[in-house]
Amino acid sequence: MKNIFPLLLACAFFCASPLLADDPAPVLNGWFAAQQKIQAWSADFIQTRSLKSLTQPLIGHGHVSFLMPDDFRWELGHPAQTIAIRHGDQMYVVYPHLKRAELYPMGDNAPAQLRAALSLLQAGFPKSRDEFDAQYNILSLTQTNGNYALTLQPKSPSARQMMSQLQIGLSASDYSLTSTELTFADGSSLRNDFTNIVLNPSLDKTMFNWTPPADYNVVNPLGQ
Repeated sequence: MKNIFPLLLACAFFCASPLLADDPAPVLNGWFAAQQKIQAWSADFIQTRSLKSLTQPLIGHGHVSFLMPDDFRWELGHPAQTIAIRHGDQMYVVYPHLKRAELYPMGDNAPAQLRAALSLLQAGFPKSRDEFDAQYNILSLTQTNGNYALTLQPKSPSARQMMSQLQIGLSASDYSLTSTELTFADGSSLRNDFTNIVLNPSLDKTMFNWTPPADYNVVNPLGQ
């Protein structure tokens, strides 16, 4: 699952200072209010993956589009080497150069661990405050160079087996998503910094409804 989804938090070569340590409510309220204006969202991203076994991180570039509430398309590489597409109750992870695709069930049909992973990966666009509070503990909130950094811990034990914490970067001016960073249980991390962000772009809905070509090998890793 780590290799599929790209999400992470903004760079910090500037000193971060604790912000609203006792009451993060004003920032959270601004963030949730901003979600009401989003019907679609797209951005380029720089992905940085850090592994304990490597002295240098792996860096890639890509593009992501979201169509609320649940559809998304992540493309990593130019041309795309990996594409993750969710539409409705299914998600494909596509490897064009191998002519191979993996099919995963979404929604209520998805296994609990997969639902937990997906909730972490879509945390940048929370649906409601009640759902957010049920899923995360807030570990810290800091402000750095015009951005808020919100560090979260999943409440779900199955989610924590995969990811120990999640950081979300938000613009201090309008609460828009600037970055996300996932820290996995093995100490590795996956970070995405977003650029060229477009709020409510006009997206072709067919880009989220992918049909495997006849010459593709489609597998179901979960055996369902």
